[in-house]
Amino acid sequence: MAAKLIDRKFHNVPGRLRVAELFFDVPLNYTKPNEGTLRLFARSVRRLVTPVEPNTGNNDDKQLPWLVYLQGGPGFGCRPPQEIGWISTVLDKGYQVLFLDQRGTGLSSTITASTLARQGNAVKQAEYLKHFRADNIVRDCEAVRRCLTTDFPEDKRKWSVIGQSFGGFCITSYLSMFPEGLSEAFICGGLPPLVSDPDPVYARTYEKVLERNKAYYAKFPEDVDRVKQIVQYLKDNEVALPSGKLSPERFQQLGIAFGMHGGLDSIHDLVLRAWSDLDVLGFLTHPTLTSIDSHGGMDNNVIYAILHEAIYCQGQASNWSADRYRASNTNFHIDTTLPEILFTGEMVYKDMFDSYTELKQIKEAADILASTNDWPQLYDEAQLARNEVPVYAATYLDDMYVHFDHAQNTAAKIKGIKQFITNTMYHNAIRAKSDEVFQQLFAMREDTID
Repeated sequence: MAAKLIDRKFHNVPGRLRVAELFFDVPLNYTKPNEGTLRLFARSVRRLVTPVEPNTGNNDDKQLPWLVYLQGGPGFGCRPPQEIGWISTVLDKGYQVLFLDQRGTGLSSTITASTLARQGNAVKQAEYLKHFRADNIVRDCEAVRRCLTTDFPEDKRKWSVIGQSFGGFCITSYLSMFPEGLSEAFICGGLPPLVSDPDPVYARTYEKVLERNKAYYAKFPEDVDRVKQIVQYLKDNEVALPSGKLSPERFQQLGIAFGMHGGLDSIHDLVLRAWSDLDVLGFLTHPTLTSIDSHGGMDNNVIYAILHEAIYCQGQASNWSADRYRASNTNFHIDTTLPEILFTGEMVYKDMFDSYTELKQIKEAADILASTNDWPQLYDEAQLARNEVPVYAATYLDDMYVHFDHAQNTAAKIKGIKQFITNTMYHNAIRAKSDEVFQQLFAMREDTID
């Protein structure tokens, strides 16, 4: 079925872009389309063309091929297109680009504690949240595609997709469920583990987190004692943040940045600031606390916390996988007598639902989802094996979030995939090194590689 276009307004980014702000209605549950709708938001972008003859219009109806961007996450909306460093590169290739806020994120029926409360008790909230995984995200994409290409010739109704991280997971679901809607797919750091629960994922990603901790302390050996001092202070004092409280565990979770370009330095800056406060003043100042708070994000992106482990579930329960692993691995215990206090990575823990004010309100629903085992399949390996859609992937050997071994296992199961594999980029290369990434992706697309 096609999405219903509710509103479309155009504006210009001077000298650069022609942007349309689009709102659609789609079913909450595609198997029961009459039982409620969601409002989706997207921005479409094309080159701003100022015609020589003003009366010729702005060419808004020109049927350029679509490229849809699927954001990483889960739980994050898209940034405005003028903040996207690679937008000019893609527009120069002749596409018009659609930045779709995935359901529950950005302006697309945003999920928060207060919006969830409208659904009723925790059981009803959990049932509602089951509709916000990759399978329904790609159903939304198909519904929007059918809406936007209604007037296109039949042979031009397919569109291209590009996904970063979790966006690549969504694309792999798209290839499994609706390959007939795709003309090509680009995946950046997002070949998903083909697993039924998160346990095998964390068995490998904790290894990469350990490597990044070693790299951090090798670069900043002075932070070994500084981190211990900060953690001891947090153990001895109740420290409030704008979004909740700064527990030792929440400070430990800053390591989620370690897998990004510049991540080690950004966390060192926070450690340096916090240690300096304690050394000079004996307490953490407001600028320090707000800086630390800004590195969390769970309060503004609750889907990330509440559904993060569920993105790996197919017929199995997650049972707080990352939490269980941390508890069983003494290396990651918060103990100042250990040689080093290790930071954690892209994992969600039970204590987050105590240290974030927003998450505390949906803790019961999170527990229900963690014990849910009837998650539907997200990937069809038989369909991937007979795939005919061109797929181009940028894969990072030292990815801390999507382990290289899992990515290669998946790549081996997608017929015809081409990969650019590198050990000189990290997970956020699409932002940090976009020129290099897109040069490689389009080189594979244009068959310029010998």
